[in-house]
Amino acid sequence: MLSYIIILGIIEGITEFLPISSTGHLILAEHLLNIPNTEFLKSFDIIIQLGAILAVLFIYWKKAWNNRNLIGKLLTAFLPTAIIGLTIYKVIKKFFLGNSTVVLASLLIGGLMIILFEKWYKAKKFESTKLTTLENISYWQAIKIGLFQSVAVIPGVSRSAATILGGLWIGVERKAIVDFSFMLAIPTMAAATGLDLLKSGFAFTNTEWMYLFVGFVISFITAWMAVKFLLGYITKHDFTAFGWYRILIAIIGYIIL
Repeated sequence: MLSYIIILGIIEGITEFLPISSTGHLILAEHLLNIPNTEFLKSFDIIIQLGAILAVLFIYWKKAWNNRNLIGKLLTAFLPTAIIGLTIYKVIKKFFLGNSTVVLASLLIGGLMIILFEKWYKAKKFESTKLTTLENISYWQAIKIGLFQSVAVIPGVSRSAATILGGLWIGVERKAIVDFSFMLAIPTMAAATGLDLLKSGFAFTNTEWMYLFVGFVISFITAWMAVKFLLGYITKHDFTAFGWYRILIAIIGYIIL
């Protein structure tokens, strides 16, 4: 089982901040590895995101600390997801988490939307002088970004894809919305983890706590690498390749599962 936990930790860290859905990849991997879909596994998928959060804190703490106003906007953007998450938490965990059909459909539809969006975005030819920078994101724009993020309560949608494409659509420059999306992950995933721990009553065995710790450490290391990769990637590329990747994974997943 420990070898499976290591694999899942690597998958979580690599995919959390790429627009390809970490939860979707975890669910598919668990099906392929024939890991029983227990309540602990559902909690594991949520809680190991803390490792990815820590990676973002390491990278962005100075930028957030030097721009205190940004923290208020991040919390504002988090509100829609918090409200929706609290409202339908039981539905999400009971019917969505572990559901490979929902994941495959979300990966496929999301991939097509990324490809079509990037074609539309290029055709619009936004002027860089008119795009919103990270420092100039308004509270109203933050709420809109938060609404886009809330769609990602559906496994397979991808939180980063929803927030990044949503931000681009409302006129935020690409580098700025990627930074904002990464930092928005901190309150979002911290709240999701805290909620799950409260709901589960911290009722894990010593072995399960060890699995959580291993997954946490591995997801931190791989998430740090993934964030660094994407920050470099977006300087020269758009997200079309990720759209095709999602479609490919959805097709392969459908054939196998």
